[in-house]
Amino acid sequence: MSVEKKKIKVTIAGAGSGYTPGMVLTLLKSDELDVNEIRLYDNDSEKNKDMGIIIDFIIKNGGYSVKILVTEDPKVAFAGIDFVFSQIRVGKIEMREKDEKIPLKYGLVGQETCGLGGFSYGMRSMKGFSELVELIQMYAPNAWILNYTNPETIVAETVRRKFPKAKIINACDMTIGIEEIICDSFGYDRKNWIQEYYGLNHFGWYKSIYDISKSKDVMPEIIDKIKEIGFNTEGLDKSWALTYQNMRKLVKDFPENIPNNYLEYYLYSEMIVEESDINYTRANQIMDGRLKKIKDTVKEIKNNPNLDSIDYESDSHGQYIVDIATSLLYNKNNRFILIVENMGAIPNLRFDATVEVPCYVNSKGIEPIRLGFNIPDFHKGLMEAQVASEKLLVDAHFENSYQKALEAFALNQTVPNALVAKKVLDEFIEANGDYWVELR
Repeated sequence: MSVEKKKIKVTIAGAGSGYTPGMVLTLLKSDELDVNEIRLYDNDSEKNKDMGIIIDFIIKNGGYSVKILVTEDPKVAFAGIDFVFSQIRVGKIEMREKDEKIPLKYGLVGQETCGLGGFSYGMRSMKGFSELVELIQMYAPNAWILNYTNPETIVAETVRRKFPKAKIINACDMTIGIEEIICDSFGYDRKNWIQEYYGLNHFGWYKSIYDISKSKDVMPEIIDKIKEIGFNTEGLDKSWALTYQNMRKLVKDFPENIPNNYLEYYLYSEMIVEESDINYTRANQIMDGRLKKIKDTVKEIKNNPNLDSIDYESDSHGQYIVDIATSLLYNKNNRFILIVENMGAIPNLRFDATVEVPCYVNSKGIEPIRLGFNIPDFHKGLMEAQVASEKLLVDAHFENSYQKALEAFALNQTVPNALVAKKVLDEFIEANGDYWVELR
């Protein structure tokens, strides 16, 4: 028996992102969501206007009867909507470049969500995302916020403290990316999988991958294939291909579990620094790739009124968040790996940790699944230190505490000592200016 589709209004916050076209295409092509209005909201009017041109083309070219609204006014953006898909980047790509390059000056990992660059971004996101949630609570208190804004563990911890009643789901599609490359490389179908996964955002491990078509846990054989064959990285850009080469090394060195690929930044930090080019980091690659593509596409649309198509398509990034919205809307109780307060989900980890674990999503919201085992001491030790450092950073934000920020930076596992932690912290304070709260 088919379920009648409900008409919904969706606002994309941070709409200037290069991920927006894929997200919109996924919404439009959904068999279950009937989207009658999409609002693009971004505090960068130029980027928002450019994305409006692209989305308008996608809607008209596909013959969709969907209203599009482009606005920098929060009241217009949020009043009366059903969902907010949030992917804001406070400080934009220019600050990401500093997040990556400042730590590299000191021989430390330079990455947007991991290490001290991730903490710099986290301090910006806590301030900017809190302001966004406050606006949504003002104009659309019943809307669900489906959040992709990074660094997600830090953002989730911030919202939990400041807006405990906010209707928010924090999701990361990195596990989807890992599962897809495993399937593409070795011939599996992730639709057949029931995964046991635990960790923090960008910091976790698969415990098992039960394949219902084979009636068994296929993780041991996947581990063997990763070690023996490696991933198929054809079609990936150079940086992602290198990431999956490093993930193969992770699996070889620690073969009991399949790790999240971001663990390379913590377990092989010196190697990552050696592989990095301080003059051309991932931010520069995105400037020359995804961001340039937006400008080129807008120009192409303006110059050719009879254009047949543009180079964007529905993707897993958009599909994941659309699937979560669908499970909420229709009480489907589907299973996702999401970021939640631990509260015993991982039995031997501190109760108040913000963790990433399997959850069911239904009309009530999220129901985390309690793991039926204690995690190994190696993983627990890594996670305890990471949780403590992230909580200290959130404390620093709320308490305007330089001391807590220094403690967070010094405890970060990519940092060898407090001397370098203080130097990087002081430089980030100057570089971020008003993007951070004042630290005293």
